[in-house]
Amino acid sequence: MAANSHRAGSSYGGAAPYRSRDGLSTRPVGGSEEIQLRIDPMDMDEELTGLHRQVRRLKHVAEEIGTEVKYQKDFLEQLQMTMIKAQAGVKNNLRRLNRSIIQSGSSHIIHVIVFALVIFFVVYLWSKMFRR
Repeated sequence: MAANSHRAGSSYGGAAPYRSRDGLSTRPVGGSEEIQLRIDPMDMDEELTGLHRQVRRLKHVAEEIGTEVKYQKDFLEQLQMTMIKAQAGVKNNLRRLNRSIIQSGSSHIIHVIVFALVIFFVVYLWSKMFRR
């Protein structure tokens, strides 16, 4: 803190080394280690006005952040609903596809069995005809 005080004092062009801002100044009291502090009320009004402006700006920024948070929350909820609907659609389509595969697959099996029986019957008849 002492380093900051020395820097601040040197920037005010020869002001007391412990002076921190306009309106605040310190001076040592003759020979003791006590310090007297003098505050200029005009500078305090300016500081308060500046602080009031900063508080208003911060309030505005906080309101903007709140608005953005609400917007992002709504967006995420909509995205979540879209994902739930998409998952339901994919699940339904997979069920339909599985049913289609099962139905097509069973008809293929029936075709293979009928083809095998026809081939077996043709081979059987052929073998009977050539044995005689």
